[in-house]
Formats: sequence, C-alpha cells, structure tokens
Amino acid sequence: MVVYLVLAGALFPELGWRQVWQRLTAGLSGLPVASPTGAALAQARKRLTAAPLRWLFELLRGPAAGITIPGTRWHGLLVCAIDGTVMSVPDSPANLTVYPKQRGNHGGAGYPALRLLTLLACGTRTLLEAVFAPASTGETTLAPRLLGRLHRDMIVLLDRNFAVNALIQDIAATGAHVLVRVKNGRRLPVLTRRHDGSYLSKLGATPVRVIDAAITITTRAGHRTGTYRLVTTLTDAHRHPAADLLALYHQRWEIETAYLEIKSTILGGGVLRARTPQGVDQEVHALLITYQLLRLAMADATACRPDTDPDRASFTIALNTARDLVIQAAAVIAGTAIDLLGTIGCHILANLMPDRRIRTRPRIVKRAISKYNARGTVDRTSYKATISIEIRTSPEP
Repeated sequence: MVVYLVLAGALFPELGWRQVWQRLTAGLSGLPVASPTGAALAQARKRLTAAPLRWLFELLRGPAAGITIPGTRWHGLLVCAIDGTVMSVPDSPANLTVYPKQRGNHGGAGYPALRLLTLLACGTRTLLEAVFAPASTGETTLAPRLLGRLHRDMIVLLDRNFAVNALIQDIAATGAHVLVRVKNGRRLPVLTRRHDGSYLSKLGATPVRVIDAAITITTRAGHRTGTYRLVTTLTDAHRHPAADLLALYHQRWEIETAYLEIKSTILGGGVLRARTPQGVDQEVHALLITYQLLRLAMADATACRPDTDPDRASFTIALNTARDLVIQAAAVIAGTAIDLLGTIGCHILANLMPDRRIRTRPRIVKRAISKYNARGTVDRTSYKATISIEIRTSPEP
C-alpha cells in the first residue's frame, strides 16, 4: 500500500502526503478505509526504504518498442541518447550533507540539487537506465554507470559535453555505436577522405569518421546558419551516408523533451518533497517509475495503430488520465483478460497530436526570471521552414 502511496505522490507532486492519501482512497467509498496522520505516513515511507522502488524500476526499464514502430530504429540500430539534468531538492540540513547547493554568479542557488543522468530510447522516450548523484558530480563521471545497458544493436547520440576520448572508447567497447557532436575548433587528424565529404580520423585510440556541415533554416523572416562537427564510430560511408547521420542527430532532442515532461509537466517546475537523502532516493525512483509507466502505456497505444509515430501521443493526456483513474479507483481489480490499450491508451488515440513542426528557433527563456528583459523580445510567430544541409569537404590528408 505504501508503494502505491509513493507512486501516487509522483502523480500529485503539489499535494501533501495526507492529500495524496485522500486521492488514493477517494474512489473506495463504502469500504472501511484508514485515515492515517501525516506522521504515520512519514514513518511508513521510512520503513519502506527505496529498495522496492529500485527493484520496480529495474523491472520496468526498457525501450518498449518492436522493430515495426516508426522512428525507433535507424538502419536496424536502436536510437538512444545519454544526457543529464539538474533537479532541486528541499533545503534541509539532512539533504545538505549529501546534496550541496550549486555555485552561481549571484550568490549561489537557493536549493540543494542532484544531477540525473539517463539512457533513453529516443523513439518512444522510454528509460533504459538512470543514475543520479549530487549536482557537484559531473555528467562524464556518472556516464560510465550507464554503459552496462549498451549493446551492439544500439547507436548512442551525445552532445559536446560527452566528447571525451576515454568515454567514447568505453562506449565503443560495449559494441554500441556513437554519434557525438564535438567543438568546431577541435583538431582531428584527416587520415582518409570519403566520397560524401566526411573523413576518417581518430578520437584518442578510437577510429572514427568526422562530418563537418553547415545547416541553414530558412523562413519568410530570414535564414540562420549553424556549423556542426559530428563524430561517429560508423566508418562506412556507403552504408551510413553523412547526410543521413546529420538528420539522425536531430533525434538527440528527444531526451531534452523527456526531461521537460518529468520536470515541468509532472513536477510543474517545483522542488522534490523529501527532506532526507533516503527520501530523495525513494522519491526520484518513484518519479522515474511513474514516467516510465506512462511512456509504456503511450507506446502500447500507438503500437495498436500501424504507422502511427509515438511522437503524436500526448504525454499531458496520459498524465491527466492517470490522475483521474487514481482518484476514481477505476478497475482496481483486474479481470482475467487484460486490455493492453486500456483507458489511458483510448484517451491518447482519441487525442493524437499533429505531426511535429520543424524547430525554427534555439532554446530561449520564455518566462523571465526578473522584470528585466535580458534577451529582448521573444518572437512566438510560427513559420513554415525549410532546412538545407551543406557537407563541407575535409582538407587534404
């Protein structure tokens, strides 16, 4: 029962634990239901510890996708991404012993923070693995703890922060392939040029292929060009052309969207509840489990309709339907036949989103953190856009 309580707490993060209990038992009218105090609920969560939540996440983690679901695989490889994010925890003496506050230009952060790092399947945005530590621990320090989930049928997308020779070598040793962006000024020796404009090189001791490109987005408001340098362990230019790899790298944004769903859609941009490190461990795992369960329901729903891209499923619809089902205590006793589509799946398919539009602007702060407009006026106009890619020829070996 306490496991259900902790998971319901992830669905209703803005409520106190007694109010979460009331929503968990609201649909059980006519049945004898206990009414524990806040202290009793706290003691029950402490007795539970985080171990059962860790086991449950271990059971649920995975891509939740067959090879027929659109957008999940590329040339037979499961498309994944690794990246991190920072989450705030309550400013309590106990939390401060493990999770220090981050330094800043204006006196430091107001809350202690943890760093969450995940391995994510981009097509369905399901979690393959997750680790977290104090925010003072760097992403490249945490990343090796995810590598046990990699195998040779994967390609991992990484941003520039992960372009570390030792890390790329360790990922390649698992059999998984890598596609990582590196800084444009990074010097990589030109060993052999390929017909598609890319060239073979080495990243430390790892043989790689380098692609330099200029990507231009054109709208009726003008155009903007950015330069990219990508490095991949896929060295065969005939099987994996440079233009295809450049288009594939855009899927790295799926992990950013997943963090938006966890931190903004579920948590509402708020701070975690737990005031002890043990409670933080329990709460973060409950949050990851809740996210994963919703994503599994969304994957099951879109799989019931052939050729439906999982991107069209609404995470907000799934979340709010789950909240309603908890309050209603609907179908809490399962029958002998299990409907994989379920109520959440029916709501998702009835409210599919349109195909995703092309991103035309970089990330900017749309809600000011002060009354001063530091970045100027935000243009929220929607534009029809076209993208052109120019692969730049490498210099002579």
